[in-house]
Amino acid sequence: MFIQQIYTNCLAHAAYYIESGNEAAVIDPLRDYNQYAAIAEARGATIKYIFETHFHADFVSGHIDLAEKTGGVIVFGPGATPGYKAYIAEDGEIMHLGDTKLEVLHTPGHTVESICVLLYDEQGRNHAVFTGDTLFAGDVGRPDLMSGNHLKEELAAMLFDSLQTKLKTLPADTLVYPGHGAGSACGKNISSKSFSTIEDELDGNYAMRIDDKDEFIKAVTADLPHVPGYFFTDAGINKKGYKPFDEVIADALVPLTMQQFSELHNAGAIILDTRRPMVFAKGCIPGAINIGLTGDFAVWVGTLITPGANIVLVAEPGKEKEAIERLARIGYESVQGYMQNGMADWLAADKYCDRITTYAGKECEALLDTTSYQLLDVRNRREVAKHRMIGATHIPLNELKVKMGTLDKNVNWLIYCAGGYRSMIAASLLRSGGFEHVASVEGGIQEILSTVPQLVEMPDNDTE
Repeated sequence: MFIQQIYTNCLAHAAYYIESGNEAAVIDPLRDYNQYAAIAEARGATIKYIFETHFHADFVSGHIDLAEKTGGVIVFGPGATPGYKAYIAEDGEIMHLGDTKLEVLHTPGHTVESICVLLYDEQGRNHAVFTGDTLFAGDVGRPDLMSGNHLKEELAAMLFDSLQTKLKTLPADTLVYPGHGAGSACGKNISSKSFSTIEDELDGNYAMRIDDKDEFIKAVTADLPHVPGYFFTDAGINKKGYKPFDEVIADALVPLTMQQFSELHNAGAIILDTRRPMVFAKGCIPGAINIGLTGDFAVWVGTLITPGANIVLVAEPGKEKEAIERLARIGYESVQGYMQNGMADWLAADKYCDRITTYAGKECEALLDTTSYQLLDVRNRREVAKHRMIGATHIPLNELKVKMGTLDKNVNWLIYCAGGYRSMIAASLLRSGGFEHVASVEGGIQEILSTVPQLVEMPDNDTE
């Protein structure tokens, strides 16, 4: 028996490859499916099953393409109604894989069709449970990501029953392999651990410790984080089916001349600049939005750019395909092409270049002493609850697009986040919205704390 976790930091997502007797199963593959087929090929195995624990909201799955390439059977749980060929397993159904067995556990709550997959070893003993978005290390799947006729309280009640009857009853030493790690928006308190055990979750997971149903519902529905705008779009794509991944990449990987690039932009295409924040700051195309590949690229694209919007890319040379692939992972398939030589073409044509002023943390005290800048904090509420700069206006980045109208365009805004990635996104967003006076703190509040801690306060309970 062989198990491999394939973790993707950008989406805080874990897929799994399980193998026994030259037969393999893949659980929750990402859209760039070839990586899983390559593992099987290298190990001389055949992919027999492709399990989907639910209709994912935070990415487009690679299950359809992987099944087409390998002949593996797509497996969903009870209640799933995909718009393509798949096997709908029953609760408790046993599926054989080499010398091992896989049992489908219907665990509704995150969604109504959610399942966990229980793996028995060659001796028939419980070895591991692959929990998808039902149970994470330190958390459970949030119950508000399913559009339709189910209230979050109804789904939370289902989740309580699933935990009580299916997961809490497993042997304490059963390994827990979740679908996400820290940073995913599919939970609110996910640990950074890549796996756990039932015993550890019974001891340390706030939701697993609650035995009263009403208390559980209240706990898991409280303080839920913002839902990125693309989530419901992706859930629909995963349910209905999609264009083959290889075609999406080929259609988007188109080098554009500067004239073609400008024509597409003038026709309404969004300029998405995926370079590193400090590179972007030194010179960028006016109106471009900077969301760097070095950070939580997919999540912020999905939060700030409307699904289906036409996009033209500016990327570091050689990074164009990576950007297109990562956009396709979350269902963004309207990339019209990329500036063929990046910013070099723009500069060679002697076109006007915009710039974003940046300051080191230690420079902030002098700036604020002269009152030439007002502070804008774009971190989330939990971060702000720990510490913030004195006098700062707080608008989380995920709300800035709709709230920028509340900000005075005549003010010099000094924007900060934790480390400088989100503040540059915010600066580019404001600049594209007509704000002329924006600057970003390089290194964010972490550098400010280490150099001028007197500028930081512990806030009261009002973190707005």
